[in-house]
Amino acid sequence: MGFTIGISRGMRDIRSGSRRRSRSSDGTSVAEYTGLWGWDVVPGARASAGACSCGRPDCPAPGAHPLDFAAVIPAGATLDDVTEAWAEFPGASVMLPVGRAFDVIEVAEPAGCRALARLERMGLPVGPVAATPDGRAHFLVAPGAAADLPGLLYRMGWDDPDALDLRGLGPGAHITAPPSDRGGLGPVRWLRSPALDSASRPPEARLVLGTLAYVAHRSRA
Repeated sequence: MGFTIGISRGMRDIRSGSRRRSRSSDGTSVAEYTGLWGWDVVPGARASAGACSCGRPDCPAPGAHPLDFAAVIPAGATLDDVTEAWAEFPGASVMLPVGRAFDVIEVAEPAGCRALARLERMGLPVGPVAATPDGRAHFLVAPGAAADLPGLLYRMGWDDPDALDLRGLGPGAHITAPPSDRGGLGPVRWLRSPALDSASRPPEARLVLGTLAYVAHRSRA
């Protein structure tokens, strides 16, 4: 009973937050992720004044998680499919499941920006890179990177990912997609927007990890 009431409140909160956004623009944005980039999408919760639209007062991640009662909108879904599905959750944030089309290497945004510039100067392959409003950068890389991260770093001469402030996100994790708000803190934005090649085939982590680790180490020194 309490959970049902929470869902009802959450849906009202989401709908009230959607008045500033058109339903068609939501559908078009989500369809770009499913149809153009080939990524699954999940409607996510939103936060306002610290309260989560999921309706749970003890929510551990207000405005930064998928809605439990929302189904995944699969990669390849058309604009019509997306518009119909998203109409059930107007105003929801757009969340991307990690571990399917890509894994994520997370680092502090200042280090991520410097590493991104260095990678591009060297002509190394770089996938999409997003920045969160709490100061983190998300490098999208090939699936499997999160599980391999400690071993990859060790082989490169780095013993402790935590000491570098590097974190791997893999299956079971979700990231908020631009331009959705995350945690009531503001919108997520692209530092490097998706492209057809890098979205469908993000680079292997080893191609970017050496530079990320070096810059992160220098930033914390």
